Amino acid sequence: MLAPKTIRPAMLRATRGTRVLARLPAVARPMQRMAASAYSTQRTTGFDPSVKTAMDKQTPPEPGSDFRVVIVGAGNINFGSDEGPWNHSFRLEHKLGPRLKVVALIDPSAERARDVLKTKCQSFVLSAYKDTIVYPDFKSYLESVTEENRPHAIWVGSPPAFRGSTEPGRNLEQLLTDGLPGVPLFIEKPVATGDVDQAFAVADMLKKSGNLVSVGYMLRYLKVVQKMKQIIAENHLRVMAINARYIMAYEHTAKLDWWDKSKNPGPIVEQATHFCDLARYFGGEADLSSVVAHSLEHYEPAGRLSKIPVDESLIAPENRIPRVTCATWKFDTGAVGSLTHAVALQGTDYSTELDVYADGYSLRLVDPYNNPMLYIRRPGDDHEEVVRYNDDDPFFSEVSNLIDCIEKGEGTSPILSSYEDAVKTYALTWAIRRASERSARSPPPS
Repeated sequence: MLAPKTIRPAMLRATRGTRVLARLPAVARPMQRMAASAYSTQRTTGFDPSVKTAMDKQTPPEPGSDFRVVIVGAGNINFGSDEGPWNHSFRLEHKLGPRLKVVALIDPSAERARDVLKTKCQSFVLSAYKDTIVYPDFKSYLESVTEENRPHAIWVGSPPAFRGSTEPGRNLEQLLTDGLPGVPLFIEKPVATGDVDQAFAVADMLKKSGNLVSVGYMLRYLKVVQKMKQIIAENHLRVMAINARYIMAYEHTAKLDWWDKSKNPGPIVEQATHFCDLARYFGGEADLSSVVAHSLEHYEPAGRLSKIPVDESLIAPENRIPRVTCATWKFDTGAVGSLTHAVALQGTDYSTELDVYADGYSLRLVDPYNNPMLYIRRPGDDHEEVVRYNDDDPFFSEVSNLIDCIEKGEGTSPILSSYEDAVKTYALTWAIRRASERSARSPPPS
């Protein structure tokens, strides 16, 4: 997962040096809470952006019964890195406090898993990890599950190549729901790397299973995004157009696989997916048959980059990523969507913006990863009002909301992205990639 690396966010000020925070009731058995009706919880569309969501604004936790979590994946998304603000374990620690007990860490690299556990056990969260057992795969973990250590939730941050399908070896969701029916799941995006129809089959399987599922499209949880939803709803607006721009700073992206679309699904599916998701969040369902896209390829004169930090000659020419992808499409409402993704900037700062237009209104979301700001132009005033929220952490909100639903029942807090919803975003990203590949100019003869 790659996102803007310069982290100066107002949204993250609460994430450094804060107390262990949250207040929750005793844990009820997940299977008693999760039935087929639980899926309806995930259709909640938003929340009031004026409510306090930052970690340092929560009520300190009271002692209570253990909340047992299984973490799948010992990598950056679950345990953090210098590349970005993601770190699910950190948010779990602050939400649950001393009640958190990570009963298992599942990762094929025992060394990597032991390293992250060693770091945790040398910190103030020792009690959450001192009894954690490392397992190489889910099947070996499942053999150890008893009524006493059954988890209350599973956090999935493993690479998407191993999930999102019904094929053996890529069917993690099926293993989880079959082995631990009723246990709620948090699953990172993108939900898959393979066939879109397979991902929809997994969505259907999860819906029928009754497992509560939240997918990590965290930008939906930004307060500025919720403010946009509020303005649209309160003024009965019909969105006319959405224009998303994601311009990447590439010179420090030194992971060779990221530049290889045979190893990584490519920048639209893996990176611009958050903006495709926001476009759907505001605009509704996209008509995939209407998607038109063009790309700037590495072999075209304008596609030659001067500071690629990897040896691109190690990648087969047909597998090198596009430098620019521009797409347009229609929403079912008739509104028009557009996306520009470019691998173009140097340094560390990305340029990311999304515009939503309706009759009389312009809603412009700027820099949602680092310093989220919303510029609003309303009828009768040509000037833009600026809205920002200090100490907003959407990563914490998505963690907190799922745990609230587990413990307090459906509808307690909104889960803003179900698995089925996430697969629809996945389908849009692949429609864009395929359209751009169909229209790409042929490379010059060698």
